[in-house]
Amino acid sequence: MTAFKTLTPSTLDRDAFVEAFADIYEHSPWVAEKAWDLGQREELDQIENLHQRMSDILLSADHAAQLALINAHPDLAGKAAIKGELTESSTNEQAGAGIHQCTAEEFKRFTELNDAYKDKFAFPFIMAVKGSNRHQILAAFETRINNGAEAEFKEALAQINLIALFRLLQL
Repeated sequence: MTAFKTLTPSTLDRDAFVEAFADIYEHSPWVAEKAWDLGQREELDQIENLHQRMSDILLSADHAAQLALINAHPDLAGKAAIKGELTESSTNEQAGAGIHQCTAEEFKRFTELNDAYKDKFAFPFIMAVKGSNRHQILAAFETRINNGAEAEFKEALAQINLIALFRLLQL
């Protein structure tokens, strides 16, 4: 089990807890709110335990809430990234994968894939990019765009939960 480096969740009041964990799930503080509402226990001072609770909350949410959370994520190498409009976490994650170093041709390919993916699935492509490079991300994009809608929806949720774990590990 891994303890948080910068805070102790079980010692936080509701407002401080929600503030600390509001963006673990992109622009979706409701996950942190529900995690708090289930009760504060010292076991949540371990990253894996809090992550499991938050993951369960996402996976047990209704389809509309899940879809809203998926749609809260930015496109990879999309317009928001180019304009500098991403959350700090998203900016760091995309930069860590070298997306900011894309050639003009690679940006064009990301744009084409983002558009085709959203046309097919009606939500953005989501991938936990930590540990990946832009070439691996493009390859995953090109593979996953061939998935069925249900499989890709489930994959998006799995990727979001992985992103959340990576973000929790930074705290």
